[in-house]
Amino acid sequence: MTANIKEPVTYEGGCHCGAVRFRVVVDTHKADDCNCSICRKKGFLHLIVPRDKFTLLQGEDLLTTYRFNTGVAQHKFCSVCGIHSFYIPRSHPDSIDVNIRCLDGDVVSNFEIVPFDGANWEENIHKLR
Repeated sequence: MTANIKEPVTYEGGCHCGAVRFRVVVDTHKADDCNCSICRKKGFLHLIVPRDKFTLLQGEDLLTTYRFNTGVAQHKFCSVCGIHSFYIPRSHPDSIDVNIRCLDGDVVSNFEIVPFDGANWEENIHKLR
């Protein structure tokens, strides 16, 4: 069941080992569940936020970046535990895409999860908000 949250909420989160920590202010509790090759394997649930709503609290020096295909997306992950808690998406290169599964606590139920056909990215990118 998705909570109907109307006010901005501040969450904290991070990687599995705790080396990377961040804070994000969420205005809209909707996340995309992409079926592209990398998102399926990572289990990433996408929350795209403006950069001014995201603060990296610690671990910048431990982040590693993976790029593929066009090289625009910067897939960030912890070099210690390998968890991808956020990245810079190809679709919104001026934003941050947070994996809501990496937010502290059991908060996924606070979000409406919207399927996104990223396997056919070019045909569907216009559907991302």
